[in-house]
Order: sequence, then C-alpha cells, then structure tokens
Amino acid sequence: MANFAVERLDHLGIVAGVCQEIGLVEYFDGLDERVHARVSLGQAVLAMVLNGLGFTNRRLYLVPQFFAHKPVERLIGPGITPEDLNDDCLGRALDWLTAHDLTALFAGLAHQARQRFAVAAEVVHVDSTSFSVEGAYETEEEDEEEANETLIRITYGYSRDHRADLKQWQLSLATTTSGVPIGLQVLDGNASDRATLAQQVAEVVYQFRAEGEEEPIYVADSALYSEAAMTELSEQRVWWVSRVPETSSQAKALVAAEPASWQGTAVLRWAEQEVSIGARTERWIVVQSAEGVEHQQATLQRRAEQDRHLWTKRLRELEQRTFACEADAQTTLTETKKGLPAWLEIDLNLQVSARYAARGRPRTSVPPQEVWTVHGTISVVEAAIRTEAERKAKFIVATNVPATQRSAEDLVRLYKAQGGVERGFAFLKDPLFLASSVFVKKVERVMATGFIMVLCLLVYRLAEQHIRQRLAETGATVPDQLKQPTQRPTMRWLFQCFEGISLVLMEQEERMEVMQVTGLSDLHLLILGLLGPPYEKYYELSK
Repeated sequence: MANFAVERLDHLGIVAGVCQEIGLVEYFDGLDERVHARVSLGQAVLAMVLNGLGFTNRRLYLVPQFFAHKPVERLIGPGITPEDLNDDCLGRALDWLTAHDLTALFAGLAHQARQRFAVAAEVVHVDSTSFSVEGAYETEEEDEEEANETLIRITYGYSRDHRADLKQWQLSLATTTSGVPIGLQVLDGNASDRATLAQQVAEVVYQFRAEGEEEPIYVADSALYSEAAMTELSEQRVWWVSRVPETSSQAKALVAAEPASWQGTAVLRWAEQEVSIGARTERWIVVQSAEGVEHQQATLQRRAEQDRHLWTKRLRELEQRTFACEADAQTTLTETKKGLPAWLEIDLNLQVSARYAARGRPRTSVPPQEVWTVHGTISVVEAAIRTEAERKAKFIVATNVPATQRSAEDLVRLYKAQGGVERGFAFLKDPLFLASSVFVKKVERVMATGFIMVLCLLVYRLAEQHIRQRLAETGATVPDQLKQPTQRPTMRWLFQCFEGISLVLMEQEERMEVMQVTGLSDLHLLILGLLGPPYEKYYELSK
C-alpha cells in the first residue's frame, strides 16, 4: 500500500518567493566562510523568516514543530528535514549574525532588495521604539568594563509600552514612505533618541553615498532636532525635515502668535517663514489642522470640567470662612484668583453682615460686629478653550530643503506621512509575531532576533508593495474583509486568504512526490498570476 502525506503550504510559498527574489539565501551564504553539512547559514535565516511570518510565535526550540507538517524541501532546500532546523542550528545562525555588524548586514541586503523590487526611496522616515524583556542579562554585570562593547545593554529606560517595571532594548528603523525598512540599529534599553536618530540618519546617508544613489530627504520627529544635529546635517548637505520642540523662546513665540496669513484650507493650513539660527537659515512652517484643533478642544474640555469641579469645591470651603475686616476679605479674593486656569471664570463678591461674638441671647449693651464673607460662581469660558486649543494644535515643521525643491505643502505632508515606520513598529509588536516577546536568554541572541524581526518586516512589506503595484498596473482587484473590491489589500489579509492550501504527496520509487495541490481557488490563482513565476512554482505539482 502506497504511503501518503499531507503538508500545509498556506501563504509560505509567497514568503519563500520574496526571499528568493531578493536573494536572501545567496546573500548570507556568500558572507559565510564555514562549510555546513546540511543547513547553510542562508537556509537557517530563511527558516527563521518563514517561522516569523507564520504568525505562530514559536520559540526557537519549537521551530521544528512549526515545520513538522510543512513542505520543508520545497520551501528551503532539498534534503532538509524539520529535525535539521533545531535550536542548535538556528542558534548558531543567530550567533553568526551577532558576530557581524547587524546594521551593515541589513543595509546590504536592503539595498539589494530595493534594487530588485524597484523600491523608491526619495523620502526616508526615521524613528525608534522599545521592546520589553524579562530576566537578567550578562551585560548587566557590575563590572561593565569587561562587557563586550559591541553588545547592547538591556536595562531600564523610558518604555513606549508603559512597562517601566521591565528591562528593555530598543530598535531604530529607517523606512521608505511605503514602510519598507532600509536601515536598522539595535540599541541599549536606555539609549537617547536625540543621539540614536542622528546616528540612524548618518548610517543611511553613508549607505546611499557608498552606493552612489540619489540621496533622499530624511524625516523624523522632534527627537532628531537639536542645534548640533541640524548644523552637522546641513554642513554635510543632508536634506532633513523635523519638528521643532517648543523649548526655545523663539519657537514658543512663533506658536503663540497668530500668523499674518494662512495658506491651505480649513482642514490643513500653514504659514512659512525663514529663521536664522547661528550661521544657518531654516524654513519654519507653522502647521495647524482642523483635526488637531478638535482633538485639543476635546482634551481641554475634559480638563476644564475637572478644574471647574476642583475650584467649585475650593469656593465652597472659602464661603464657610468669615473675615473681620473688608481688607482681609479683598486680599483673600485676590489670592484666590491667582491660580485660576484661563478657561475658567470666577465671579466673586463680598457680603457684609452683623454677628455677635458669643452664642446665646446677646446683651443689649453689646453691639453686633460686622463680618465679611465671600460668595461666587465658577463657569467655563468656551472661547478661552477654543483659543488655547488652536494654540496647542499648532506645531512647527523645520527643514533645510530649499523652496525651489519642495513647497511648504509638500514638506508638511511629508512630515505627517510617517505612518510607514509606525506601522512597522505595530507589526513587530503584534502578539502573533515571532519576537513580540523575545524568548532568548543571551544578549547576543536578543540582538540577532531583532535583526530577524526587521528582516521579516522587509519581506512582508516587499510582498505587500509588489501585489499592490501589480493590481494597479493590471486594473485587477481582490475582495477585502468586507468583500468589497480593493487594489490595496494588506498582506496579512492575503496571507489569511491562503490558509488551507496543502500538498498531497505519495511515495514514488522511494521518494515522496507531490500528486495534488488542494485548496487553490480562483482568488489564489489570480494573486499568484499577478506575482509571477517565482511564486507560482511553490504551488505547482512539480518544483
């Protein structure tokens, strides 16, 4: 009786297709001087990318379990079995990665990927985030002088995830506007954004100049902006766009003042002026959006109600006091109004009355004494809330890009289009992702796992951009989650659509051969046809 087997392929053929197109296995094998009996370095990295984009969140020692019912030979290489992809094999690959410059490794592969997928990089967005971990790490020893300087320090720092109780490490990313990562840095848990973002920009600048490519415009938030960083970037002829922190008197005054004239629409408006800072001149663009004003107004409205409740309580306590003279009462009125928020209005008045000093029936020979009391009401000033909301909704976008190269409107939209790098961080922190929680004990492997995480993001974004481009070029559409036609599906949704595709194998002459591919629908065939032969071959009867 013939032996049969069923292997789940699902969406992994698409992942393997992207890895093949960017030359992932060849890239790492070309850098590795070691000879491997079964699994090469590139194949081990490919296995970790497949596991990461399998969205199962398995630890390293469970990777063989992930591949137990997968077509390993078809996805990774002939003669490789799930048992070969054990934690020793993958651990050695992670150690090799950490022994090399992770930033340079990724830059080389990302450049190769951008060339092969024709990814535009006219604008580069830079940002960083943190990842929390549990446990102690080797670099936390008291004698830090003996620690390897190439390793990061996993320690306490400002947590973007609001987990100040946990140690952390940080990751800095540089991405295109579409979210394709082109640069990374794995950083100490307490690294400062002001230093790391400038370093990330410098790394990408070096990468582009080394390859002789046209340099992009670098966009980052206010953590990049400092006099030293901006001066250095400007001297190196690096184009940048950043937000100006409202810490200088010059920035505060510009935000507080109403521009002589606004440009744009009621939805998004701006006003531009040139500002001299030392020996350099920058374009400062004051920006205000209707959405920002509404958000600030809603926030201030809640705060005003809280303040009104607090001040009403204070007023009631004040009304219980009596003053022996009008001067004392007036002094108290003046002191009371000093801390009043701008969006509250207090209406106070003094009332005088006659009271006897002692209790009981007063003697006719003792005249009553005059006492003063305070009474009043507190109300919210809506106009003041609106004015403050409009002020707080303003922010300053600064740049050294000439007006002849980019208009103020273009620069504002470039700054506001930083969703690509933010979506990248959201992807990396997804609970189903490979390393949403890092399950490795050595600092070296934490760093290498961070590298694999960003490598997964690179493959995912390339696949998403590729299918969207092909849909736009052909005019075809695919149904979204609501069964509505779209040309901009998320790759996560398309991966879900590929669930259930399996290979049926039967033993033929002591070798298992694919006899049938089950689960393929017209939608799958449409997507594979758009992606092309490098992807179709994984879903065909013969490789």
